[in-house]
Amino acid sequence: MLRVTQGRIGVSAAALTLMTLILVPLWLKQPPPDDFAAAAIKTRPFPSLTYSIQGFFWWDSGQTGVQMDWVKMMSFSHIKQTFAWRDLEADKGVWDFSQSDRILAEAERRGLHTIARLGQTPDWVSGRDTQTAAQLSETADDDMPPLSSDNMAAWTHYCGTVAAHYKGRIAAYQIWNEPNLSREWGGQRPDAAGYVRVLAACSSAIRAADPAAILISAGLAPTGTNDDGATPDDVYLDAMYQVGFQQYIDVVGVHAPGFSAPEVGPDDLERQGSQRFFSFRRPEDLRKIMIAHGDAARQMAILEMGWTTDPNNPDYSWFAVTEQQQADYLVRAFTYIHEHWSPWVGLVSVIYLPKPSWTEADEEYWWAISRPDLRPRPAFGALVAMPKWCDDRYLPARVDTSEEGIFATLDTCF
Repeated sequence: MLRVTQGRIGVSAAALTLMTLILVPLWLKQPPPDDFAAAAIKTRPFPSLTYSIQGFFWWDSGQTGVQMDWVKMMSFSHIKQTFAWRDLEADKGVWDFSQSDRILAEAERRGLHTIARLGQTPDWVSGRDTQTAAQLSETADDDMPPLSSDNMAAWTHYCGTVAAHYKGRIAAYQIWNEPNLSREWGGQRPDAAGYVRVLAACSSAIRAADPAAILISAGLAPTGTNDDGATPDDVYLDAMYQVGFQQYIDVVGVHAPGFSAPEVGPDDLERQGSQRFFSFRRPEDLRKIMIAHGDAARQMAILEMGWTTDPNNPDYSWFAVTEQQQADYLVRAFTYIHEHWSPWVGLVSVIYLPKPSWTEADEEYWWAISRPDLRPRPAFGALVAMPKWCDDRYLPARVDTSEEGIFATLDTCF
């Protein structure tokens, strides 16, 4: 009996060992939890990732060509530029496409694709008197939403006119910017339903004029403030879904400024007693709202990503980083997006190539990857050198970052 029992124990142990050898590798191969429904993405308006940077090329002071060459050197495929209504139709019915034509020609000559940000209403549309406009411009972007019937008709005409003029030449349109902030909503309390009316009118006009163009909703400013001056980005996005904004776009626009290191998540900050929106990974919270509203199949675009080095302005200096940290964090952010947010994030646009007129008094000056006099910060070199991923394409990190070495290996993922 003892021998039989021992024999049975021996057989059972051998069988258990065999089962372990078979099942453990299978367990190890199980995919990680799909918390952000990456598998739901069926169509990709943008390859993941699509590399972009925002520029200010409108009034050329001789820097446009150099800055666009820099975009090529970074192996980025897209530029983002505001096509301000107030510049294109400063006087009602009088259109001036000279600057935008020049920008498109410069970009196309280099094989770059353009994302046009629409908005910035002229005073003749808003109907404000000069004194009111001047008062608002002190605290607002002077971007009054065109909500009256006459102004909405003019806004629709603007969107359609731009899309018709550039049919097949503009890759995507970003419709408005940060409407969850009063300063980007004419000094008024943010209104998600009002923004969706503005979005719907513009979307319909663009789709009629250029059906192939990709439509992106306005990037939302990460904030926890909920008053007349701002609405939290998660609250605002949920309110947009309540009125069906997704039918008017192809891609959901968000912003991801760097308040902390790229790997620090919203849960981490909450455990530390901070607020979730201070995380670069805030888009994860917004992605969950998309999923909750049954919109998991849609891509997200990060329309502003960067870290400030501002040592002066107390509104920004508390989360400022050194120039070397700025460079390191940008590379780590792109790596994180590729490893954790693909393919539900496609387009990623860095801020900024600087406006030539910026000074140290301008907060945007400190986010840029170079100084206005074209002296690059370490971030530029880091973006040139880092590897790139675009769906199934991979561009390895550059070892030779001399100008000769860069142009000898010039390529883009797009």
